[in-house]
Amino acid sequence: MKITTITAIPLSYRLPEGKTVTMGVGSTLKRDAIIIRVETCEGITGYGEAHPGRSPGAVTSLIHGTIAPLLIGMDATDCIGTWQRVHRMQLSSHGLGAGAALALSGIDMALWDIRGKAANMPLYQLLGGSKRRIKAYAGGIALGYQAKESLAEEAQEYLARGYKALKLRIGDSAKVDIERVKHVRTVLGDDIDILTDANTAYSMADARRVLPVLADIQAGWLEEPFACNDFASYREAAKITPLVPLAAGENHYTRFEFAQLLEAGAVQVWQPDLSKCGGITEAVRIAAIASAYRIPINPHSSATGLNHAATLHFMAATENAGYFEACVSKFNPFRDMFGSPFAIGADGCVEPLDKPGIGLEIDESIFKDYPVIDGPGYVVKF
Repeated sequence: MKITTITAIPLSYRLPEGKTVTMGVGSTLKRDAIIIRVETCEGITGYGEAHPGRSPGAVTSLIHGTIAPLLIGMDATDCIGTWQRVHRMQLSSHGLGAGAALALSGIDMALWDIRGKAANMPLYQLLGGSKRRIKAYAGGIALGYQAKESLAEEAQEYLARGYKALKLRIGDSAKVDIERVKHVRTVLGDDIDILTDANTAYSMADARRVLPVLADIQAGWLEEPFACNDFASYREAAKITPLVPLAAGENHYTRFEFAQLLEAGAVQVWQPDLSKCGGITEAVRIAAIASAYRIPINPHSSATGLNHAATLHFMAATENAGYFEACVSKFNPFRDMFGSPFAIGADGCVEPLDKPGIGLEIDESIFKDYPVIDGPGYVVKF
Protein backbone atom coordinates (compact mmCIF):
# COMPACT_ATOMS: atom_id res chain seq x y z
CA MET A 1 0.00 0.00 0.00
CA LYS A 2 1.87 3.05 -1.31
CA ILE A 3 1.56 6.71 -0.40
CA THR A 4 0.13 8.57 -3.39
CA THR A 5 -0.66 12.06 -2.06
CA ILE A 6 0.14 14.14 1.02
CA THR A 7 -1.89 17.32 1.51
CA ALA A 8 -1.62 19.92 4.26
CA ILE A 9 -4.74 21.98 4.97
CA PRO A 10 -4.16 25.08 7.14
CA LEU A 11 -7.15 26.35 9.12
CA SER A 12 -7.77 29.35 11.41
CA TYR A 13 -10.43 31.01 13.50
CA ARG A 14 -10.55 34.28 15.39
CA LEU A 15 -11.50 34.49 19.03
CA PRO A 16 -14.84 36.30 19.38
CA GLU A 17 -15.28 39.33 21.59
CA GLY A 18 -14.99 38.41 25.24
CA LYS A 19 -13.44 34.97 24.62
CA THR A 20 -9.77 35.99 24.77
CA VAL A 21 -7.63 34.23 27.38
CA THR A 22 -4.44 35.89 28.68
CA MET A 23 -1.46 33.83 29.84
CA GLY A 24 2.33 33.87 29.76
CA VAL A 25 2.61 33.80 25.97
CA GLY A 26 0.11 36.65 25.51
CA SER A 27 -3.59 37.15 24.84
CA THR A 28 -5.17 34.94 22.21
CA LEU A 29 -6.30 36.62 18.99
CA LYS A 30 -6.79 33.55 16.80
CA ARG A 31 -5.94 29.89 16.68
CA ASP A 32 -4.45 27.92 13.80
CA ALA A 33 -4.21 24.23 12.94
CA ILE A 34 -2.95 22.12 10.05
CA ILE A 35 -4.83 18.98 9.03
CA ILE A 36 -2.75 16.43 7.12
CA ARG A 37 -4.41 14.09 4.61
CA VAL A 38 -2.41 11.11 3.34
CA GLU A 39 -3.92 9.07 0.49
CA THR A 40 -2.87 5.60 -0.63
CA CYS A 41 -3.08 3.49 -3.77
CA GLU A 42 -5.56 1.16 -2.03
CA GLY A 43 -8.03 3.93 -1.28
CA ILE A 44 -7.36 4.17 2.46
CA THR A 45 -6.96 7.76 3.62
CA GLY A 46 -5.38 8.79 6.91
CA TYR A 47 -5.61 12.09 8.76
CA GLY A 48 -3.27 13.73 11.22
CA GLU A 49 -2.61 17.09 12.82
CA ALA A 50 0.57 19.14 12.51
CA HIS A 51 1.08 21.99 14.94
CA PRO A 52 1.26 25.29 13.01
CA GLY A 53 4.14 26.70 15.07
CA ARG A 54 2.52 30.15 14.78
CA SER A 55 3.22 30.06 11.05
CA PRO A 56 0.72 27.71 9.37
CA GLY A 57 1.61 28.92 5.90
CA ALA A 58 5.29 28.17 6.37
CA VAL A 59 4.72 24.65 7.72
CA THR A 60 2.20 23.93 4.96
CA SER A 61 4.68 25.08 2.31
CA LEU A 62 7.41 22.91 3.84
CA ILE A 63 5.15 19.86 3.64
CA HIS A 64 4.06 20.41 0.06
CA GLY A 65 7.37 21.59 -1.34
CA THR A 66 9.90 19.46 0.50
CA ILE A 67 8.67 16.65 2.73
CA ALA A 68 5.82 15.20 0.67
CA PRO A 69 8.07 14.56 -2.37
CA LEU A 70 10.42 12.58 -0.11
CA LEU A 71 7.63 10.19 0.90
CA ILE A 72 5.42 9.71 -2.18
CA GLY A 73 5.70 6.08 -3.29
CA MET A 74 6.82 4.74 0.08
CA ASP A 75 4.89 2.05 1.92
CA ALA A 76 2.17 3.79 3.95
CA THR A 77 2.57 1.29 6.80
CA ASP A 78 6.32 1.86 7.08
CA CYS A 79 6.19 4.46 9.85
CA ILE A 80 9.80 3.79 10.88
CA GLY A 81 11.10 4.09 7.32
CA THR A 82 9.21 7.27 6.51
CA TRP A 83 10.26 8.84 9.80
CA GLN A 84 13.88 7.95 9.17
CA ARG A 85 13.84 9.33 5.64
CA VAL A 86 12.55 12.72 6.80
CA HIS A 87 15.02 12.74 9.66
CA ARG A 88 17.91 11.90 7.33
CA MET A 89 16.97 14.40 4.64
CA GLN A 90 15.55 17.25 6.76
CA LEU A 91 16.00 17.11 10.51
CA SER A 92 19.62 15.98 10.70
CA SER A 93 21.09 18.41 8.18
CA HIS A 94 20.03 21.79 6.74
CA GLY A 95 16.48 20.86 7.72
CA LEU A 96 14.64 23.84 9.23
CA GLY A 97 14.63 22.18 12.65
CA ALA A 98 11.36 22.56 14.53
CA GLY A 99 9.35 23.29 11.38
CA ALA A 100 10.28 19.94 9.90
CA ALA A 101 9.41 18.20 13.19
CA LEU A 102 5.95 19.80 13.15
CA ALA A 103 5.39 18.74 9.56
CA LEU A 104 6.63 15.20 10.16
CA SER A 105 4.42 14.88 13.25
CA GLY A 106 1.20 15.38 11.31
CA ILE A 107 2.25 13.04 8.50
CA ASP A 108 3.31 10.34 10.94
CA MET A 109 -0.03 10.61 12.77
CA ALA A 110 -1.89 10.19 9.48
CA LEU A 111 0.18 7.11 8.63
CA TRP A 112 -0.77 5.52 11.96
CA ASP A 113 -4.39 6.31 11.18
CA ILE A 114 -3.95 4.41 7.90
CA ARG A 115 -2.35 1.46 9.69
CA GLY A 116 -5.25 1.24 12.10
CA LYS A 117 -7.84 1.43 9.33
CA ALA A 118 -6.01 -1.20 7.26
CA ALA A 119 -5.87 -3.54 10.26
CA ASN A 120 -9.43 -2.64 11.31
CA MET A 121 -8.14 -1.87 14.79
CA PRO A 122 -8.33 1.22 16.99
CA LEU A 123 -4.93 2.80 17.38
CA TYR A 124 -4.54 1.89 21.06
CA GLN A 125 -4.79 -1.82 20.17
CA LEU A 126 -2.34 -1.44 17.31
CA LEU A 127 0.10 0.17 19.75
CA GLY A 128 -0.31 -2.70 22.19
CA GLY A 129 -2.58 -0.96 24.68
CA SER A 130 -6.07 -1.50 26.06
CA LYS A 131 -9.23 0.55 26.41
CA ARG A 132 -8.59 1.88 29.89
CA ARG A 133 -9.62 4.90 31.89
CA ILE A 134 -7.07 7.73 31.87
CA LYS A 135 -6.99 10.58 34.37
CA ALA A 136 -7.69 13.96 32.79
CA TYR A 137 -7.18 17.55 33.82
CA ALA A 138 -9.01 20.65 32.64
CA GLY A 139 -6.52 22.39 30.37
CA GLY A 140 -6.30 23.96 26.94
CA ILE A 141 -6.67 27.74 26.57
CA ALA A 142 -8.49 28.27 29.85
CA LEU A 143 -8.08 29.42 33.48
CA GLY A 144 -5.99 32.42 32.46
CA TYR A 145 -5.22 35.78 34.06
CA GLN A 146 -8.33 37.16 35.75
CA ALA A 147 -9.57 38.19 39.16
CA LYS A 148 -9.00 35.42 41.67
CA GLU A 149 -12.72 35.20 42.44
CA SER A 150 -13.75 34.63 38.81
CA LEU A 151 -10.83 32.23 38.36
CA ALA A 152 -12.14 30.10 41.21
CA GLU A 153 -15.64 30.25 39.73
CA GLU A 154 -14.35 29.02 36.37
CA ALA A 155 -12.45 26.24 38.10
CA GLN A 156 -15.61 25.12 39.89
CA GLU A 157 -17.40 24.83 36.54
CA TYR A 158 -14.92 22.18 35.45
CA LEU A 159 -15.18 20.29 38.72
CA ALA A 160 -18.94 20.19 38.24
CA ARG A 161 -18.37 18.42 34.90
CA GLY A 162 -16.33 15.70 36.59
CA TYR A 163 -12.72 16.90 36.48
CA LYS A 164 -10.60 16.10 39.52
CA ALA A 165 -7.62 18.14 38.34
CA LEU A 166 -7.04 21.44 36.52
CA LYS A 167 -4.24 23.69 35.35
CA LEU A 168 -3.88 27.36 36.30
CA ARG A 169 -2.06 29.81 34.05
CA ILE A 170 0.55 31.74 36.00
CA GLY A 171 3.44 33.96 34.89
CA ASP A 172 1.57 37.25 35.36
CA SER A 173 3.56 38.49 38.35
CA ALA A 174 4.81 36.55 41.34
CA LYS A 175 2.59 38.53 43.74
CA VAL A 176 -0.60 38.07 41.73
CA ASP A 177 0.21 34.44 40.89
CA ILE A 178 0.58 33.65 44.58
CA GLU A 179 -2.72 35.32 45.42
CA ARG A 180 -4.55 33.41 42.69
CA VAL A 181 -3.20 29.93 43.43
CA LYS A 182 -3.75 30.28 47.18
CA HIS A 183 -7.33 31.48 46.66
CA VAL A 184 -8.18 28.68 44.23
CA ARG A 185 -6.75 26.08 46.62
CA THR A 186 -8.82 27.50 49.49
CA VAL A 187 -12.01 27.46 47.42
CA LEU A 188 -11.49 24.00 45.88
CA GLY A 189 -10.16 22.23 48.95
CA ASP A 190 -7.36 19.71 49.20
CA ASP A 191 -8.75 16.85 47.11
CA ILE A 192 -8.33 18.53 43.70
CA ASP A 193 -4.98 18.33 41.89
CA ILE A 194 -3.86 21.85 40.94
CA LEU A 195 -1.25 22.04 38.18
CA THR A 196 0.39 25.30 37.06
CA ASP A 197 1.85 26.60 33.80
CA ALA A 198 3.97 29.76 33.50
CA ASN A 199 4.31 29.53 29.70
CA THR A 200 8.03 30.49 29.88
CA ALA A 201 7.27 33.88 31.50
CA TYR A 202 9.26 33.49 34.75
CA SER A 203 12.59 34.87 35.82
CA MET A 204 14.64 32.97 38.38
CA ALA A 205 13.55 35.53 40.99
CA ASP A 206 9.90 34.72 40.19
CA ALA A 207 10.56 31.00 40.55
CA ARG A 208 12.24 31.52 43.92
CA ARG A 209 9.20 33.40 45.22
CA VAL A 210 6.48 31.20 43.75
CA LEU A 211 7.79 27.64 44.06
CA PRO A 212 7.65 27.54 47.89
CA VAL A 213 4.01 28.66 47.70
CA LEU A 214 3.25 25.99 45.11
CA ALA A 215 4.76 23.51 47.54
CA ASP A 216 2.48 24.81 50.30
CA ILE A 217 -0.65 24.35 48.18
CA GLN A 218 0.64 20.95 46.99
CA ALA A 219 0.71 21.84 43.31
CA GLY A 220 1.25 18.86 41.03
CA TRP A 221 3.87 20.61 38.90
CA LEU A 222 5.22 23.91 37.59
CA GLU A 223 5.20 23.77 33.81
CA GLU A 224 7.60 25.66 31.56
CA PRO A 225 8.72 28.42 33.93
CA PHE A 226 11.55 29.20 31.48
CA ALA A 227 12.33 28.98 27.78
CA CYS A 228 12.60 25.43 26.47
CA ASN A 229 16.38 25.61 25.96
CA ASP A 230 17.25 27.44 29.20
CA PHE A 231 18.63 24.34 30.89
CA ALA A 232 20.71 26.36 33.37
CA SER A 233 17.58 27.96 34.84
CA TYR A 234 15.76 24.64 35.04
CA ARG A 235 18.69 23.12 36.92
CA GLU A 236 18.79 26.02 39.35
CA ALA A 237 15.01 26.07 39.92
CA ALA A 238 14.98 22.34 40.62
CA LYS A 239 17.10 23.03 43.72
CA ILE A 240 14.46 25.32 45.28
CA THR A 241 12.11 22.59 46.47
CA PRO A 242 11.81 18.84 45.90
CA LEU A 243 8.03 19.04 46.45
CA VAL A 244 7.02 20.60 43.12
CA PRO A 245 8.35 18.87 39.99
CA LEU A 246 9.23 20.96 36.97
CA ALA A 247 7.45 20.01 33.75
CA ALA A 248 8.40 20.66 30.13
CA GLY A 249 8.41 19.07 26.71
CA GLU A 250 5.69 20.59 24.55
CA ASN A 251 8.38 22.71 22.90
CA HIS A 252 10.95 19.96 22.56
CA TYR A 253 11.30 18.08 19.31
CA THR A 254 12.30 14.44 18.78
CA ARG A 255 13.87 12.05 21.27
CA PHE A 256 17.20 13.79 20.86
CA GLU A 257 15.98 16.98 22.54
CA PHE A 258 14.27 14.94 25.26
CA ALA A 259 17.63 13.26 25.82
CA GLN A 260 19.00 16.74 26.54
CA LEU A 261 16.21 17.19 29.10
CA LEU A 262 17.30 13.94 30.70
CA GLU A 263 20.94 14.99 30.78
CA ALA A 264 20.02 18.33 32.37
CA GLY A 265 18.50 16.34 35.23
CA ALA A 266 16.00 19.06 36.20
CA VAL A 267 12.67 18.25 34.53
CA GLN A 268 10.74 15.50 36.29
CA VAL A 269 7.58 15.56 34.12
CA TRP A 270 7.76 15.19 30.34
CA GLN A 271 5.05 16.63 28.08
CA PRO A 272 5.57 15.69 24.43
CA ASP A 273 2.93 16.89 21.98
CA LEU A 274 2.17 14.32 19.26
CA SER A 275 1.62 17.13 16.73
CA LYS A 276 5.06 18.60 17.48
CA CYS A 277 7.56 16.07 18.87
CA GLY A 278 7.81 13.91 15.73
CA GLY A 279 4.46 12.14 15.77
CA ILE A 280 3.30 8.90 17.33
CA THR A 281 6.37 6.97 16.20
CA GLU A 282 8.68 9.34 18.06
CA ALA A 283 6.40 9.77 21.08
CA VAL A 284 6.61 6.01 21.69
CA ARG A 285 10.42 6.28 21.73
CA ILE A 286 10.34 9.29 24.05
CA ALA A 287 8.02 7.49 26.47
CA ALA A 288 10.31 4.45 26.47
CA ILE A 289 13.32 6.58 27.39
CA ALA A 290 11.33 8.23 30.16
CA SER A 291 10.06 4.93 31.55
CA ALA A 292 13.62 3.74 32.24
CA TYR A 293 14.05 6.72 34.57
CA ARG A 294 10.57 6.63 36.14
CA ILE A 295 9.62 9.89 34.43
CA PRO A 296 5.86 10.25 33.83
CA ILE A 297 4.49 11.23 30.42
CA ASN A 298 1.76 13.89 30.56
CA PRO A 299 1.30 14.89 26.90
CA HIS A 300 0.46 18.40 25.79
CA SER A 301 -2.63 18.48 23.57
CA SER A 302 -3.10 20.93 20.72
CA ALA A 303 -5.93 22.42 18.76
CA THR A 304 -8.10 19.83 17.00
CA GLY A 305 -9.85 16.65 18.02
CA LEU A 306 -7.40 14.63 15.92
CA ASN A 307 -4.50 15.33 18.25
CA HIS A 308 -6.66 14.83 21.33
CA ALA A 309 -7.94 11.46 20.09
CA ALA A 310 -4.49 10.29 18.96
CA THR A 311 -3.03 11.31 22.33
CA LEU A 312 -5.56 9.18 24.20
CA HIS A 313 -4.67 6.15 22.07
CA PHE A 314 -0.99 6.75 22.75
CA MET A 315 -1.56 7.12 26.49
CA ALA A 316 -3.64 3.94 26.64
CA ALA A 317 -0.58 2.10 25.30
CA THR A 318 2.01 3.90 27.47
CA GLU A 319 3.09 2.34 30.75
CA ASN A 320 4.20 5.60 32.34
CA ALA A 321 1.29 7.76 31.16
CA GLY A 322 -0.01 10.36 33.60
CA TYR A 323 -2.67 12.99 32.96
CA PHE A 324 -4.46 13.65 29.66
CA GLU A 325 -4.80 17.38 28.95
CA ALA A 326 -8.47 17.88 28.11
CA CYS A 327 -9.21 21.06 26.20
CA VAL A 328 -11.93 22.95 28.07
CA SER A 329 -11.50 26.17 26.11
CA LYS A 330 -14.69 28.25 26.16
CA PHE A 331 -14.39 28.65 22.39
CA ASN A 332 -12.57 26.07 20.27
CA PRO A 333 -14.56 24.88 17.23
CA PHE A 334 -11.57 22.75 16.15
CA ARG A 335 -11.95 20.49 19.20
CA ASP A 336 -15.31 18.97 18.24
CA MET A 337 -15.64 19.60 14.52
CA PHE A 338 -15.16 15.87 13.75
CA GLY A 339 -17.22 14.72 16.72
CA SER A 340 -16.22 14.62 20.37
CA PRO A 341 -12.72 13.13 20.80
CA PHE A 342 -13.24 12.43 24.51
CA ALA A 343 -15.87 12.52 27.25
CA ILE A 344 -15.11 13.22 30.89
CA GLY A 345 -16.66 10.82 33.36
CA ALA A 346 -17.74 11.27 36.95
CA ASP A 347 -14.46 9.58 37.90
CA GLY A 348 -12.46 12.41 36.29
CA CYS A 349 -11.22 10.05 33.57
CA VAL A 350 -11.49 9.68 29.80
CA GLU A 351 -10.82 6.79 27.41
CA PRO A 352 -9.77 6.30 23.76
CA LEU A 353 -12.19 5.92 20.87
CA ASP A 354 -13.10 2.45 19.59
CA LYS A 355 -13.28 2.92 15.80
CA PRO A 356 -10.37 1.85 13.55
CA GLY A 357 -7.38 4.14 13.38
CA ILE A 358 -7.65 7.38 15.31
CA GLY A 359 -11.40 6.90 15.30
CA LEU A 360 -12.74 10.20 13.94
CA GLU A 361 -14.71 10.66 10.71
CA ILE A 362 -13.31 13.66 8.83
CA ASP A 363 -15.78 15.84 6.95
CA GLU A 364 -13.64 18.13 4.80
CA SER A 365 -16.62 20.29 3.83
CA ILE A 366 -16.19 21.94 7.25
CA PHE A 367 -12.80 23.33 6.26
CA LYS A 368 -14.30 26.08 4.12
CA ASP A 369 -15.56 27.73 7.30
CA TYR A 370 -12.03 28.19 8.65
CA PRO A 371 -9.81 29.79 5.97
CA VAL A 372 -6.25 30.38 7.12
CA ILE A 373 -5.63 33.83 8.65
CA ASP A 374 -2.21 35.43 8.42
CA GLY A 375 -0.63 37.15 11.38
CA PRO A 376 0.29 36.37 14.99
CA GLY A 377 -2.01 34.30 17.15
CA TYR A 378 -1.20 36.14 20.37
CA VAL A 379 -0.57 39.74 21.36
CA VAL A 380 1.83 40.37 24.22
CA LYS A 381 3.01 43.51 25.98
CA PHE A 382 6.75 43.79 26.62
